[in-house]
Amino acid sequence: MPGLRRTRLSMASPPAAVSDGGRSAYSAISVPADALVMLIGIAASGKTTLARRQFRPTEVLSSDSLRTIIADDPSAQEATDDAFDLLHRILAMRLRRGRFTLVDATNVEQWARAELLAVARRHRRPAVAIVLDIPLAVALGRNLERAAPRPPPTALRRQHRWLTSSLPSLADEGFAAVHVLRSVAEIDGVRVHRTSP
Repeated sequence: MPGLRRTRLSMASPPAAVSDGGRSAYSAISVPADALVMLIGIAASGKTTLARRQFRPTEVLSSDSLRTIIADDPSAQEATDDAFDLLHRILAMRLRRGRFTLVDATNVEQWARAELLAVARRHRRPAVAIVLDIPLAVALGRNLERAAPRPPPTALRRQHRWLTSSLPSLADEGFAAVHVLRSVAEIDGVRVHRTSP
């Protein structure tokens, strides 16, 4: 199938890593220049910070940003369906044109990932997962420092259960590659590089 890479990276064999004060930290992740990149992680795991640091604003589709556009409030859950409808529409338009696109949302539920993967398949583009699997305690602590309104701790715990149960089967969902970052050091140290499609 033209434009679709079939290689897959095992989560047990990450890209080249460097030593960072005794901790393993990714040095680089390579992604195709026409790919859908899906961030996967619970609230307060650092997805939006990673997206801002590594990608141009026009490349990032954020569910929070789209809720803000629709309802003037990134936490407006009643706008979630409309936000994701708009996200999927923009994603399809960008992938049809071969534009690199990153989706910044929790994506911890299989059905949500499947809908995004279907868009990539429809436009013959590879999909890459970058998982931010930080300890739950770290995310809970970060969430407490956020300005209100913020997700309740029960929501983060539920998201963490969904993420944990998804990890063993992520590589079988249809991603061209799955990269799992398991610490703040790995997330802070990673660099994402584009490769020719």
